[in-house]
Amino acid sequence: MSKCPSCEEPLESGDRFCGACGYDLSAVPARPVDSPTLAIHGVVPAPEGVDWPVARDSDGHGHPAPVHAAAELPGTDSGGSPLPPPPPAAPAVAAGAPASGVRFDRPGEPDEYPLQAPDPRLTAEPAPVPGQPPAPGPAAAAGQFAPAGPAAAEKVCVACRAGRVDDDGYCENCGHAQPRERDHMEQESGPVAAVSDRGLRHHRNEDAFSVGCTALPDGAPASVAIVCDGVSSATRPDDASLAASRAAGESLLGALPRGTHPQQAMHDAILAASQAVNALAEEPATAREQAPHQNAPACTLVGAVVTAGLLVVGWVGDSRVYWVPADRTTPPARLTEDDSWAAQMVAAGLMSEAEAYADERAHAITGWLGADAYELEPHTASFKPDRAGVVVVCTDGLWNYAESAEEMAEAMPPDAAARPLHGARVLVGHALDGGGHDNVTVALLPFPAPSQGAGSA
Repeated sequence: MSKCPSCEEPLESGDRFCGACGYDLSAVPARPVDSPTLAIHGVVPAPEGVDWPVARDSDGHGHPAPVHAAAELPGTDSGGSPLPPPPPAAPAVAAGAPASGVRFDRPGEPDEYPLQAPDPRLTAEPAPVPGQPPAPGPAAAAGQFAPAGPAAAEKVCVACRAGRVDDDGYCENCGHAQPRERDHMEQESGPVAAVSDRGLRHHRNEDAFSVGCTALPDGAPASVAIVCDGVSSATRPDDASLAASRAAGESLLGALPRGTHPQQAMHDAILAASQAVNALAEEPATAREQAPHQNAPACTLVGAVVTAGLLVVGWVGDSRVYWVPADRTTPPARLTEDDSWAAQMVAAGLMSEAEAYADERAHAITGWLGADAYELEPHTASFKPDRAGVVVVCTDGLWNYAESAEEMAEAMPPDAAARPLHGARVLVGHALDGGGHDNVTVALLPFPAPSQGAGSA
């Protein structure tokens, strides 16, 4: 024994009494021999003194007979008559109708075990007897012995698939914490798609995005994507990124149809996002007294607007925009400059890019949205690409694993322009396969913006 059976005090070899509680260790019975009851690729020896029957051979070589399911054997009722055949399987679901049991990774695969309609003889209610209260039907009687399960409208645990999830997000059956809504998000709006994932190291997703499509006053299509990364060292970074992405997205989708130039609309959208984040810092004085060391919510922002012939980007912070041409023989490009310590060192000529980004201070940002920002300086730029391609809008959770434009182009699948949602999923998977140390968010916008109605294949 390694511990006292009475007080769990560690024991030494040869102890006859516990040094902590004085328990007589000689009174503890010897541990029984542990013999397995199941064998894998072998035979369990029978205990001595027990005459076990020998299994009937099926092939003359000592192998037991095959096991049959009950439905495979003919049966008779109490009178000796053959039982009726089992009811036929439920008819196939018509095309276009909702089907149960469909896997997300195989959207066209039906349920492996389709449900059958219940026998009406088992669910029919008994006829009422005059002068007596109605008796419970067979279904009600059977329900008294059925295991209690969650109601249809209640959320079912993703781990045990049986327990009800309480208001705190934990299963009442197995205690498993349920994934939160923002742990993994996907959205496709026309030709634009975005994917955001919590990553493998963070306890929550502090990124957010907003994507959408609209039309300019002349009817030309326009695509919009905003990606925000919450500053983890700030208070409520997840709320900051969500508020900023929503405010910027709504501002762009409202300004572009009115005829505002896309670059001016991007500038105004960043200001609207800044106001939304600043509003989160407005809290009662009592809250500040209870937590005097909390700082204001903050986040970074990067966005892109794609029209038929113009590409506009805007940013504050270290999230980035990349340009990947459809013709992979032509070079890709990075369209933004980080608001970070490393970028400042490179711009000042004090360090090479490799030296700066190898420093532990490399990702210290010098620009962000928040009430405690030094001075808001929205960066905007316009481009007129001469060929088709894909615009990548992402947080550092992705570009940390594909920093150069060439690495980003190599990680992106060739059909990303036709299947932007699939392409965004592949890029997020690239970051997770690389380690997933941060939240990962990416949006893909094909250039030029296709006409309304054309989307991901």
